[in-house]
Amino acid sequence: MSLNLLLVDDEPDAIELFRQKFRRELRQGEYAIQFAMSGAEALELIAANGMLQSILLLSDINMPGMSGLELLAEVKRRWPTLRVIMITAYGDAENRRRAMESGANAFITKPVDFVELKHTLEAHTSEDGR
Repeated sequence: MSLNLLLVDDEPDAIELFRQKFRRELRQGEYAIQFAMSGAEALELIAANGMLQSILLLSDINMPGMSGLELLAEVKRRWPTLRVIMITAYGDAENRRRAMESGANAFITKPVDFVELKHTLEAHTSEDGR
C-alpha cells in the first residue's frame, strides 16, 4: 500500500520541487502526493479522505490565512492520530517548540534535505506498519 502524502504550501515552486524529488517513488507507487495551497484546503482534503490512517501531512508553517501551526492544532483536534511533519524556512527554536508541543511528529527546515526527509518519512511509516 502506498503512503498518501499531503503537502500544504502556498508556494507553487514547492509543489513542483516535491514532484521532481519524489518522481521515482511516485512512478513506483510508493507514495501518492496531494497538494493543498492553504490550511483550509488541506482540512477539506483530509475530511474527504476515507483512509486517514494512511495520510501523512507535510505542512509549511508560514502561510497566509491559516498558518501551519494553526493547521497543526486543528488537525490534531479533529484527527489526533494523523501524522504531521512541519516544514519551515524559519527553523527557530520557538517554532520548533510550538510545533512539537502541538503534536508535530517531526520538524524539518528549508531548504529541504530530501534524503533526510525520505528517511523521516520511512521512520514515521515503518513504526506502525503503514
